[in-house]
Amino acid sequence: MSKQNNNLPEHPMERLLRMDRIPHIWCSTCGIGTAVSCFISALEKFEYPMDKVAIVSGIGCTGRVAGYIKLDSFHSTHGRAIPFATGLKLANPELKVIVISGDGDLSAIGGNHLIHAARRNMDITVICVNNFIYAMTGGQSAPTTPLTANSSTAPYGNSDPPFNLPLLVGSCGATYVARWTALHIRRLTKSMHEALNKKGFSFIEVIAPCSTLYARRNRLGTGLDLMKFYHDNSEIKHGAPLEELDINFQQKIIVGKFIDKEKPTFVDNWNNWLSQKLGSKFVPYGVAKA
Repeated sequence: MSKQNNNLPEHPMERLLRMDRIPHIWCSTCGIGTAVSCFISALEKFEYPMDKVAIVSGIGCTGRVAGYIKLDSFHSTHGRAIPFATGLKLANPELKVIVISGDGDLSAIGGNHLIHAARRNMDITVICVNNFIYAMTGGQSAPTTPLTANSSTAPYGNSDPPFNLPLLVGSCGATYVARWTALHIRRLTKSMHEALNKKGFSFIEVIAPCSTLYARRNRLGTGLDLMKFYHDNSEIKHGAPLEELDINFQQKIIVGKFIDKEKPTFVDNWNNWLSQKLGSKFVPYGVAKA
């Protein structure tokens, strides 16, 4: 509750959270709330006008994030968070546009948009909370469900190999790629801050298996047990070859920062191409004629 309602001291993150919508809907021990806290902490350190920051989410548990951030925020249709964010960025290049959504929304129905935004090097930040399952709609297998893991659509174990998301976006051209778990709070916050300051397509995968459906179906214990697993089985390996980043069921998880490079963005390439075609008549995109 906010201090205006009951005279309590202001919450440390109240400036950037819609406190009238708290408490949130996420399950107890869900890693999405932790990811949001890290994101708010990163935003607090981000030296950029907050009235020029926009948050976009899709559908799913993580898709609810946009509704809790006290900035210009948009809850888009299923799988369309990235094209929506692309439209915002191209309509107003001064905006810092961040997509926060889940693995199902971004890599299943939204997978085509994900790879092409990375290929074009759109100047947006994408934070993907990977909970290994379709958690909001019944626990079906997702493109990230590990081999042999149980789901409602694979009761005898998943037989489809999952996406290696860092490899997917890195091979398509992302300029910044990192992965952390919901346990690595300080490192995740630092990574989010780096991604916000990065020019081009930046991508962070947050490992946060659903503590309700996924953990129960696979008998992994409580949310605390999941955290203990991260602690015991996460290996920090900055710059690791992307091909080594596959996630197998209840096995070691490699985390770290894997890509951090500079390259022209979509708008940079567009302006370079137009300048060659138009010569002295060229006006850079986003700059009004005198």
